[in-house]
Amino acid sequence: MFKKNNKLNQWLWKWHFVAGLVSLPFVLVLAITGGIYLFKDNYEASKQQHIKTVKKEGDPISFQKQWKLAKAAMHKEPNIMVIPEGENLATEFVSGRFSHKNSTYVNPYNSEITGTINPKDSNMHTVRKLHGELLLGKFGTKIVELIASWMIVLIITGIYVFWPSKKQGFKAFFTIRLKQGKRILFRDLHTVFGFWTSVLLLITLAGGLPWTDVFGDGFKWVQKVTDTGYPKTWDARGLQSKVTGEAIALDDMVILAKSMNLAGELSIGLPKGEKGVYSIFNTTLDFGAQKRFHFDQYSGEQLVEHDWGDVGALMKGRLWLMAFHQGEFGRWNWFLMLGVAILLLFIGIAGLLSYSKRKKKGNWGTPKVPETLKIGYGIVICIFVLGIVFPLFGISVILIALVEYMKTKKKQKSV
Repeated sequence: MFKKNNKLNQWLWKWHFVAGLVSLPFVLVLAITGGIYLFKDNYEASKQQHIKTVKKEGDPISFQKQWKLAKAAMHKEPNIMVIPEGENLATEFVSGRFSHKNSTYVNPYNSEITGTINPKDSNMHTVRKLHGELLLGKFGTKIVELIASWMIVLIITGIYVFWPSKKQGFKAFFTIRLKQGKRILFRDLHTVFGFWTSVLLLITLAGGLPWTDVFGDGFKWVQKVTDTGYPKTWDARGLQSKVTGEAIALDDMVILAKSMNLAGELSIGLPKGEKGVYSIFNTTLDFGAQKRFHFDQYSGEQLVEHDWGDVGALMKGRLWLMAFHQGEFGRWNWFLMLGVAILLLFIGIAGLLSYSKRKKKGNWGTPKVPETLKIGYGIVICIFVLGIVFPLFGISVILIALVEYMKTKKKQKSV
């Protein structure tokens, strides 16, 4: 246990209180939508089953013919084919990436298009948009980023304010006072559960921030200048085939891909134009097993091979945190993220109820800070660093400081 500065404690409590009160509605929305989105795969599985599954009837047509059928049916040429893992599955052809991704499925037995899946057509896409941008586009994304940045500050200040004194001892980390009134009860529920969830919340926030505009773009810039992202040829960028004779059939590339015994979902990157290249890669959450191979589409010559060791440290950390944020590392991770969403909702409501019991009519109940308090250089440096790392937080702090300065000036003039 360490001895806290009581004046600093009051000052941090004030900003924890104000920031928490302003952020709470958004935090509750993020917790609810994040929890709902975890059910995405289960929700969509039954709705997409009739598109993804087929009845085995005779011999399948070649992958080359399926590719031709998919190209004729799609608005944009497919750039990836996912190799079916079973005989009762349609072949998926993908165009675009991320939010612009579209998948068209071909029945290899009757040569029919079974359907197209566009993530934007799903109700879960609306949930994701609400979670990531509050259905307000780029402006909403920046609000979510600002709230996420302040949540980090809320967690840090909350830990300091809650940290027990020597007199209270370690038992305070576990004590919930049940018989001292509802305000104390809700306060303890907020602080104790908040403390023990704090590390998980910070990791979860770190996994969500790469999707943001300002911090996300800054993070990508750091990756670029430090060369800690993907290698340039990871997605075959800059690679070309030498145009000589007939191109290799897609079926031959499928045979080669299957012979590699790669873990996870196996895909073929399709050539774009006559100078494009074939790619073979696998998608698996065992990141260390991920590999990529790029081939000349005419000679079959291997141009480049990449494995997980070629990926930069920042990209590795980013991908791990993003996958963790979405609960993708198996059932333990899924239940853990669901627990985080529920606990975040619980902590927020408990804090609000504690505040409602404490607040007096006609008064916001904002904690008072001693006028003699002088903020030390350590706190200023911490705020400065946080403002650099999280630019929207930094801008908001400058605006708050300006408002406080103007209020002080006005008060001095009125005296």
